[in-house]
Formats: sequence, C-alpha cells, structure tokens
Amino acid sequence: MYHSFVSRAFVGAASLWLAAASFAQEVCLPAPRLLTVMPMGGQAGTSVEVAITGENIEETSALLFSTPKITAKAKIAADGKAEPNKFVVTIAPDAPCGVYEARVMTRLGISASRAFSVGTMAEVTPAKAHNSLETALDLKLNSVCNAVMTQRAVDFYSFEGTKGKRVTVDCAAAGIDSKLKAVLIIADAQGHDVMVNRTGGALDFTPPSDGKYFIKMNSLTYQGGPNEFYRLALMDASGPGPAPRQPSTKSVSAFSWTPEEYANLPKIAAAESGSASGAVQKITLPCEIDGRFFPAAHVDRFEFTAKKGETWWIEVASERLGLPTDPFVLVQRVMGEGAQEKLVDVAELNGIPSPMKVSTNGYSYDGPPYDAGSADPMGKIEIKEDGVYRLQVRDLFGGTHADPSHVYRLVIRKAEPDFALVAWALHMTLRNGDRNALSKPVALRDGATMAFEVVVVRKDGFDGEIDLSMEDLPEGISACGLKIPAGKNKGMMLITAAENAPRSLAIAKLVGRAQMNGQTVIRPCSVASMAWPAKDAMQEIPAPRLMADMPVSVGGSEAAPVSITASENKTWEATAGDKLTIPLKITWRSEFSGTSIKLKALGDGFEQMKDFDVPIKATSSEAVLDLATLKTPPGEYTLAFYGGAVTKYRNDLDAVKTAEQEQKKAEETAAEVAAAAKKLADEAKTAPAERKAEADSAAKAAAEKLKAADATKATAESRMKAVTAAAAPKDTVDIVVSEPIRVVIKPAEKK
Repeated sequence: MYHSFVSRAFVGAASLWLAAASFAQEVCLPAPRLLTVMPMGGQAGTSVEVAITGENIEETSALLFSTPKITAKAKIAADGKAEPNKFVVTIAPDAPCGVYEARVMTRLGISASRAFSVGTMAEVTPAKAHNSLETALDLKLNSVCNAVMTQRAVDFYSFEGTKGKRVTVDCAAAGIDSKLKAVLIIADAQGHDVMVNRTGGALDFTPPSDGKYFIKMNSLTYQGGPNEFYRLALMDASGPGPAPRQPSTKSVSAFSWTPEEYANLPKIAAAESGSASGAVQKITLPCEIDGRFFPAAHVDRFEFTAKKGETWWIEVASERLGLPTDPFVLVQRVMGEGAQEKLVDVAELNGIPSPMKVSTNGYSYDGPPYDAGSADPMGKIEIKEDGVYRLQVRDLFGGTHADPSHVYRLVIRKAEPDFALVAWALHMTLRNGDRNALSKPVALRDGATMAFEVVVVRKDGFDGEIDLSMEDLPEGISACGLKIPAGKNKGMMLITAAENAPRSLAIAKLVGRAQMNGQTVIRPCSVASMAWPAKDAMQEIPAPRLMADMPVSVGGSEAAPVSITASENKTWEATAGDKLTIPLKITWRSEFSGTSIKLKALGDGFEQMKDFDVPIKATSSEAVLDLATLKTPPGEYTLAFYGGAVTKYRNDLDAVKTAEQEQKKAEETAAEVAAAAKKLADEAKTAPAERKAEADSAAKAAAEKLKAADATKATAESRMKAVTAAAAPKDTVDIVVSEPIRVVIKPAEKK
C-alpha cells in the first residue's frame, strides 16, 4: 500500500525530481543532529565532562536529557567563556540505570538524539593509546571503559582473573547507537586467544587459573573512528543464571510488547529440563511463562487441558526483548497415552507481520525504512474438541546459539482486544532504489507542517478505528491526527508551527483512542527514528530504534520555504456525491526550481483523489474533491495535501548579516588604528632626542595594536567568506505538507 501511495505522489513529479536529483546537493532541509557524546555515559552520583559533535548544531544553547535526573551546564574556560560543544553533566545519585536520550537545543530547534548510559560501575576513559599487550589498559572488576575504536588497530585491555570466578566482558555498541561491529577476544597472559566472539556483545568467562588475562577488541572491518564508540564493561557474573549485560536501546519491534497488560496472569517458570528428554511441563491456562532457549536447540513443551469452543491467544516476547532469536510455537492435540500417544497439529504460530510493507531487502527501499513487525509469534488457537493439548516453543536460530541470556516470555490468555502504536517521520523516495533514511527531529520552522506515519499492531481481534492526538505541545504548535480507520493499519499525525511561532520546546505525548465495550481506551504511541542519518541507503544500512520520548520544538530562526493552507480556517461542508472545491492559500518564502508542485491528498476517504498541480509562485490554488468518484461516505474527516519540491535553500542568512556587520566594524577599526599608527610612526621619526624613546615606544605599541586589528579584520573576513559560502543557494528537495483541513460530508437527500 505504501509503495503505490508514494509512487502516485511522486511519479507525476518525476521530470522535476529526476532532473533536480542530478544536481541537488541535499535531500531534506537541514535538521540538527547530535552525532557523538564522549564519554557516552557516566556513573550515578557523579559529574562528567563531555564533548559533543553533530551536524547543523550551530548556536547550541543547552544539552538536554530524557530524564530530569541528568542535567548539564556549559563548561567554562579559564577566561570565563563557555567552551564550544563541551558540557559538565551531573547524574543524580538516584538516577536509575539505563539508556537515556541526549539532545542539544540549537538555532534550528531540538536535535536528533544520541544514547547516554547511566550505571553504577566506576567509569574509565583512556588517556593514551593502548594498542598492544605492553600498553594494555588495566580494567578493574565492575568497571566500564568509554572509548573510540582505533582505526586499523586492536584495542587491548588487561584484568586479573581468579580461578573459578566467573566474569562477563560486555561490549555495548549497537545498543548505544554506535556503528561499531566489534570482535571481542579474551586471551591468556601470553596473548593467545582463549575465547572469541566475532558478532559483538559479551563473553561469559570463567578463568581456568589465577593470573593476568587480556581483552582484545577490534572493528570487524578495522574502520574505527569517532562513529565507532563503545562501552567495555568487566562485570562479576558469579552465581547461576544469565551473565549481566549493559542496558540497551529498544528496537522498533519492541513497541508491540506491552507486558503491563498481563500483570495479573499467574506466573510460571519453565522447567530447566533438556529438550532431549522430551519432558513435558503441565500448566493451567491462562498463564505467563518465563523460559529460555538454552542449551542449543532447546525445546520447551507445555501441556494443558482445554474445552471445545475455547479460544486462546498466544504471544511470545523474545526478539522484542532485544535478543537475536526467532521464536516458533507449535500447538498439537494429544491423542492416546503412552505407546499409543499420537500428536495432531492444531496451529503453527510465527512472527508478527509488519503493519505496512517494508523494504524488500536491506539496502534499497520500496517501503518505509522501519519494520514494525517482529519475529515473535502472536496468534490464536481455537479448540475444536475437549482434550489435552501440547505447546512447543523453540528458537528457529537455536541450533546455532547456546546462550543462557536468550530468554523468552510466553503468554497464553483469553482474548483481550487491544492495540499498540508506533510513529515515525514521513520519508520520501526520489526514485526507485534511491532512499534517504534520515533521523528527523521535530525541529519545526515557522509555518511548517511535519507528517508522521502512525501504524498499529492490533491484538486479539480488535478491529476498530483509532483516533490520534498529541498532548503537551509547546507554544505556537498544533497537531491534528488523521485517524486509523477500522480494519486498517495506518494513520497520520500532522504537526504544525504557526507562521510566527516563538522559539519553544516541550516534551509531547502522542496517543491513540479507541472504543472497546463502550469504554474509551487510551494507549501511548511510541516514536521511532534513525540512530544515524543514512543519506544513501545503498551504501549504509539504516539503523532505526525507539526513542524514549518525543520532544517538539520551534527554532524561531527560519521559516518554512512554503506553506499551504485552506483560504479560510473553517470546517468545509459538502453533500455526498457532490464536488467540494477548497480554495488554498500559498505562501512562498524561497526560490524554487521547476514550474509547479504536484500534490496528493492524505487522509482516509481521499487518498484516491487525482493529483493536482500548484504553479510555483502562485499565491492561490484550488483542491477539487469529486466525492462521487471517491465514494467518500457521509461523516467528519480531516485531510491534508502532500508533495515534493526543490527549493533553493539558503542557510542561516542572519549569520551572514551578523558577519557582515562584524567585518564592517573590523575594517573600520583597522582603518582607524592604521591611521593612528601611521601618525605615531611619523611623529617618532621627527621627535626630538629628549622625546625619542617615548615616541618610539608609542609607535611600537600602535604597530602591535594595528597587528591585532589586522588579525581581527582577517578573522572577520574569513568568517564572512565562510558564512556566505554556507548561505549560497543549494537545491534541496523536501516534503511539503499542507496544514490539516476539516471536512464534513452530509448525507444526500433521499428522493
């Protein structure tokens, strides 16, 4: 569905876009993005100095976190001025361990985030290179090192091991937004490999003897560099059970696992019997079972009694817990006993399908760059006959894994209709196989409307419509949901900044409301974004994840290149089967390439509307809704119009004005100082003997002052040149979305 929609929206503009693509330098208007925070975390109850990098983060005013337990202040240098892009971060003693969002407030608004970890272990940051056995960095037990992978080299660590005392060596990388794919090795005192993990993650190690051991780490591709950062932890793992791991961000698929809904179910622990024994654990329904896919190829079997006519819903969480598993459930009816036992298949349950079609491969996209599905099974079994039933749960990858941390949670319940929501900023396809997968913070320009796709995973047979809304928005921003219709999986959320919206920031909430059994049920909507801006998905596989919150901001320094609104702020009315003409007002604030913008309707009931053109520079246009052709039934609707355009974007024109003023002032000052210096130099030449020393000293001081003034002038000229170059028009293709329009369609009069 998504592919056909995108095609209809953009193919009509192909001549414009394909021509533009050959010389367009950018896709999407600049957005602020925080790329690195070093170190990437800290110990609760401490303060740590961090340095940040990013793109489009000029004029950073604050470093902010997704919890009030973490605060930051600019680092002040010896001269009393704030050091650029350096902050002192303070973590409260009672800050819970976990991964939080770090963002900066910039000229353009709030940035995309970077993960920041909080723990209880001592934190270390290397002060020098440690790329050999001889220079290995000593790592104490229950400590974590924040580091950046060395390019074309191996990072070495050492630790003291005690015979029989189990430890975990855990490398947090992908789970904290790093691009690192780590190779992790434990070696003996001579540097000989003892244990190897080439897929990143952790090593569960019990030293065979007392002594020194080494940890060797390298990038799988030996690329290294600032984007390949990591947190290496050495942790005590004594005792039974899975080894401890560092906290991690959540995958997009995790949004549909809502365990709080099953809090009242009886809890059962899966028996730790080997699958080879064929042991069966008897259970009573409903229940929730905690188990694990261990050892390799392990199968857990559960047996229960059920009656004809019952329907049971079954759900497994494992992949959605962040594990590399592919759970599978088989339900069979048990016929006979002992040697006469016969198993008849009743149902096989596989993964949760994505609510929207996603990419057909991992590199070029013909669907959204987000997969809201999961490998975790969720489905139902209908009991046709009284009897005994057996449920098997296994990991389809289990034959290659033997990791005790690969746990699962199995829920068997009566139908509890519900839904889970996730949203992400709308992405664009310029042409087939050419996709940008960008992190898109809600950093609005004045007069801009930003569209978010909202998709739903429906649970236990719920099929009703879902109304979407946003709460706690900042001043100057409004939001309007295009609801998810009954039986469908996608809606839209439109977020609009007023034309003169003030600079503002707030943490908003996106929610969905549905009617169930006469009650209004409200569910939060998770938000997903790209961990990194993948500007060419042919070269870099995008890395999406869930965000902890949804900050919404207006930068207040720029306006949208174009705004499209209805000519009047009212509800438009029409009769079913008629035509409805909606006059549109177009406000242009930039130069554009091409001759027109082609628009397509968004919103249930209108998406089959024929595309229409808005001429470039036209201050008005019309949208004609042919309700007879669309067959839109009577009711209340919200729609918007959407398309793509190439604007000649000019970056930070205010900076050009400021630099121009600074250059003019520096030139005037230099001229004044030069004139004064010349005068003093001339006076020194003709000064009498008794005043010669004094005149020479004054001339020398004036010459030094002129030197400083010339340096200031050169700096101002250099800055003027840089900001002028940055502000040169760049052809930038971006999504244009109108403000939402409300429509009421009345029933036609009966004849």
